[in-house]
Amino acid sequence: MAEETVLVTGGGGYIGSHCCKALRRAGYQPVAFDNFATGWREAVRFGPVEEGDLADRARLDEVFARWQPVAVMHFAALSQVGESIQHPERYWRGNVGATLTLVEAAIAAGCLDFVFSSTCATYGEQDGVVLDEDTVQAPINAYGASKRAIEDMLRDFSVSAGLRHTIFRYFNVAGADPDGEIGECHVPETHLIPLVLDAISGRRDAITIFGTDYQTPDGTCIRDYVHVCDLVDAHLSGLNWLREGKPNRVFCLGTGRGFSVREVIEAAARVTGQAVPVKEGPRRAGDATQLVCGSTRARTELGWDPQRSALDEMIADAWRWHQRGAYSK
Repeated sequence: MAEETVLVTGGGGYIGSHCCKALRRAGYQPVAFDNFATGWREAVRFGPVEEGDLADRARLDEVFARWQPVAVMHFAALSQVGESIQHPERYWRGNVGATLTLVEAAIAAGCLDFVFSSTCATYGEQDGVVLDEDTVQAPINAYGASKRAIEDMLRDFSVSAGLRHTIFRYFNVAGADPDGEIGECHVPETHLIPLVLDAISGRRDAITIFGTDYQTPDGTCIRDYVHVCDLVDAHLSGLNWLREGKPNRVFCLGTGRGFSVREVIEAAARVTGQAVPVKEGPRRAGDATQLVCGSTRARTELGWDPQRSALDEMIADAWRWHQRGAYSK
């Protein structure tokens, strides 16, 4: 029996590349689709690659016709909060517009199982609220707003065209492949753990804490971190959910435990055994005080059981990858 193919948009990116590895292990053939504006060719090593832009309908039609995927896993997106505030047009065009083209191409090809990478940024600033799938979405930046719009889009096309979807709203993704084959690398880097590790290794002078006057125990923002490998395990379960004919569903992915910026810095120092040079700066626009998952739906319905999402383990995996060096264009 021929392997079934899954089209992975953003397959050269951080989460997409880890998902390709997990799909390969699960017996699928992942086909990475990426324009490599932010993704890495070096990260595509678990199946074929198709270079192209999601806004190019003809290119998408060609790829769907060639591979005839049974499902799409959609990770490709612009994801920098600060940039989305300064240049919202990039997010409405690059996230929402491009996804509309992708959805139309998938439907035209008869590929109706769609797994979507959303975000807790759709909730916005809701201090003191336990965030779950039913929490009101009130994004405070164009990144979160674009992801919420895509969620609405998928629901509309489920009615008009029978598009089946699972939506994953996740919190802060961290860690790296325990085998050290792939890891987290962004240009520019905006994620806390790799920034801290850069400061430890001397790749940057210091880690800047943006805001020390938040209403939290130590004055810094609190986030819920989940290991990238645990995250992609949930996506495979979400794919199986659809293929078993189960209904469209939204799942939040987080551990339910939040860590402040200072706590992450302290953990990195503990794991690496090295001091972390720190500077303090003003708050960044668009940063929520606290984002922590309060949902157990993924655990109870998908049977998701995150195995590597302890903070020290995520940092240790990331540090192992970090020491081997970053990808190169």
